[in-house]
Amino acid sequence: MNSFSLIQSCPQADELNDLLNISLGPGRLARTAERLRETNRQIEAYSHCARDATGVLLATISYWPIGIGAAHGLLLGPLAVHPSMQGQGVGQALMRASLDKIDANRFAFVLLVGDLPYYERAGFGVAPVDVSLPGPVDAARLLLRPTADAHATLCAALSGQVRPAPELC
Repeated sequence: MNSFSLIQSCPQADELNDLLNISLGPGRLARTAERLRETNRQIEAYSHCARDATGVLLATISYWPIGIGAAHGLLLGPLAVHPSMQGQGVGQALMRASLDKIDANRFAFVLLVGDLPYYERAGFGVAPVDVSLPGPVDAARLLLRPTADAHATLCAALSGQVRPAPELC
């Protein structure tokens, strides 16, 4: 297993784009979740990355403010791990470190599009059926996690289309 350090910061744009292209491929910009990032602003205080001992970027995670009706939440993503580090716990470590920092008084939930078996280890479940994105998405891959136990009831009742909420930055 390779060693890595978690750092609360945003990578430089060029190294971030290189990692995203390597780990997610060229089709990443065509995904529906990208529509929620286009006119939005990343919340840098929640961004984390993993680097090796020489400073090479190994993985990154970011969060973007969103709304569903009157409820405020965060879009997780992208979570990108270099192929050489996949399966070594880097992505899970990034999620644990960053999810723990989210202000539950400000954001009631975290939403993402991903594989349930991977993300359920971090507390995610399938989003309510009445939650939709501004484009096509497999409903079984639209995942949601309350930021605190107190928000579980609110999250179960969410309904409507997810929208970017840059005003929350």
